[in-house]
Amino acid sequence: MARRQQPRTGRERPDTVAFGARLTIERLGQRGEGIARFRGASVFVPHALPGEDVLADISGDRASVTEVLKPSRERIEPVCPHYGTCGGCAIQVLQPDSYFRWKQSLVADALAREKIAAPVQDILRAHGDGRRRITFHARINHDSPAGVRIALGFMRARSHDIVDIEACPVLCPDLANAAEAGRRIARTMSALGKPLDIVITATETGLDVDMRGAGPLPDPMRLALSRLAEDLGLARIANHGDIILERDTPVLRIGSAMLAPPPGAFLQATAAGEEALSALVLNAATGAKRIADLFAGLGTFALRLAAIAPVHAVENDEAALHALARAAGGASGLKGVTTESRDLFRRPLMAAELQPFDCIVFDPPRAGALEQARQLAQSTVPVVAGVSCNAQTFARDAAILIDGGYVMENVTSVDQFLYSPHVEMVGIFRKQAAKKPRRRLLG
Repeated sequence: MARRQQPRTGRERPDTVAFGARLTIERLGQRGEGIARFRGASVFVPHALPGEDVLADISGDRASVTEVLKPSRERIEPVCPHYGTCGGCAIQVLQPDSYFRWKQSLVADALAREKIAAPVQDILRAHGDGRRRITFHARINHDSPAGVRIALGFMRARSHDIVDIEACPVLCPDLANAAEAGRRIARTMSALGKPLDIVITATETGLDVDMRGAGPLPDPMRLALSRLAEDLGLARIANHGDIILERDTPVLRIGSAMLAPPPGAFLQATAAGEEALSALVLNAATGAKRIADLFAGLGTFALRLAAIAPVHAVENDEAALHALARAAGGASGLKGVTTESRDLFRRPLMAAELQPFDCIVFDPPRAGALEQARQLAQSTVPVVAGVSCNAQTFARDAAILIDGGYVMENVTSVDQFLYSPHVEMVGIFRKQAAKKPRRRLLG
């Protein structure tokens, strides 16, 4: 990288600006950024690796590399030409073994901060064929000299600017043409002049598209989008969940069930990641007679667990819950799935309600399951499998369960978000015969 020439006064402070500062990267942070010290304060340096000496421009506690003076021996070439500008990937230049050790350390460090001692299993590499669901951001510029210009891609790191892309290496093959489809959809809707989010999911019957940000669409635009969906061969196209055209019912296979998701529904990022997480949960539930799946979503776990025991699935998203129930009703070999629409953040299942179950699975959003964890801690449910995509809230909820008398046998990290700072984890908890407080303390 070429060094940017800027005047230096020698009076800069970490809370102002410094140009061309020489930094030594000490370690990787939670977001995949290098961390260095500058004038006694920590500075976060994206795209820099431990052990590297770099020149960087500093603003506050952030820095941007202008030149790598001494590269790490573990530095490799990025797999994407947009790396360094696109904010979708945090770290592509670290050799794989060190990358996976860093990913696993995110979970171990979060547990250590809560003084939890539990075996952290080797990380499962679950990127598989790639991501099967993507959200493109589209912006329309009517003032371009060349006429209407569509920018479609992902946001720059810490910015709302769009990095225009044609392809993304972390996507599964079925999404190879997703960017082109998104660009044509955005152009069809360009007269609205609104920023759009275009969610595209690969299903067994084709691409499922849900657009967000446009508001209600006029009939001529709906007709134009229907024609475009036919031309692109989309399974379905919807606007804010309102189906414009469904050529083929989008279908996902979950265990023995075939599920038709609502538009834009959440699902695990990769098929391999879903299989890895499910295998860990199913193993924990071995021998269970009655299971509850909390924050059940589309039934990623419920529809698989029902092959071994009756499952009660609890979820606040009624559209997802309805899809789950329909899939369970049409599947063979299941021992029964009941459903309950309930906001577990406001109305967690109380300890008494949990008692009929001998295995509980909970997979909350990133905010975790604070209130539900407190009720689980008061219960006598023998086995709890906690699934999470946030190491900090997972560790917090795990501490609550442990202080309530559970032992965390182990925790397994699952990496389905390749090159990102996000990691999934599954912790297996078993209730002790007698509650012993503060058994999680380290040393």
